Amino acid sequence: MSIKKIIAIASAKGGVGKSTLTALSALSLCNDYKVGILDADIYGPNQQILFNVENIKPEIISKNSKKFFKPISSKGIEISSMGSIIESDKATIWRGPMLSGAIKQLITSTYWSDLDVLFIDMPPGTGDAYLTVCSEIDLDGVILVSTSNILSKTDTIKTISTFNKLDVPIFGYIENMTLPLSVGEELTFNNDIHKITTISFNESIYNMSLNNISDEMQILKESLEKIINA
Repeated sequence: MSIKKIIAIASAKGGVGKSTLTALSALSLCNDYKVGILDADIYGPNQQILFNVENIKPEIISKNSKKFFKPISSKGIEISSMGSIIESDKATIWRGPMLSGAIKQLITSTYWSDLDVLFIDMPPGTGDAYLTVCSEIDLDGVILVSTSNILSKTDTIKTISTFNKLDVPIFGYIENMTLPLSVGEELTFNNDIHKITTISFNESIYNMSLNNISDEMQILKESLEKIINA
């Protein structure tokens, strides 16, 4: 079980499209690379919905007398999500230690194949989940997601501060255009955080239909390949 690159997709702000862009990132690379997704959003896991595998439960396998979850495979992408383990209509009402324990279990109990890249779909906020992921996984770096909205930009600045304190490299940010028009000022951060790419508004992406979006996929793939092959 070898993973060449581990990249977190993150923003302290909810609703900016982290889960969708995590899925798009994996889809853009899956024809040429072996890709996995770890859905670290325990309270609101979405990857099983995006890949239409919410009714599939992970297989339990034994390796060296230990039990592991075998990731669910969709479109050649390996996916490990709490959304595939808990009941889809049940809310997860856990305090911090239970949240951290669940994330740690997903991390340590998933038996991945040899992967070129593993994307981690991070939850909103900057609390226990971030501390657990950064302490349990040797991240190669993080890609931030933001919109041009001032609230999103403000929370993204907090995310930058969090990862700087945790000594996790920041590859840059993706601007996700969630509206079919350009509003507000141009999205920029400090000189050390560069824009990886912009994903323009696309009705298919907005409606979670991740097919027939070849232009966006190609743009994203070219940007991500510069990171994973560096």
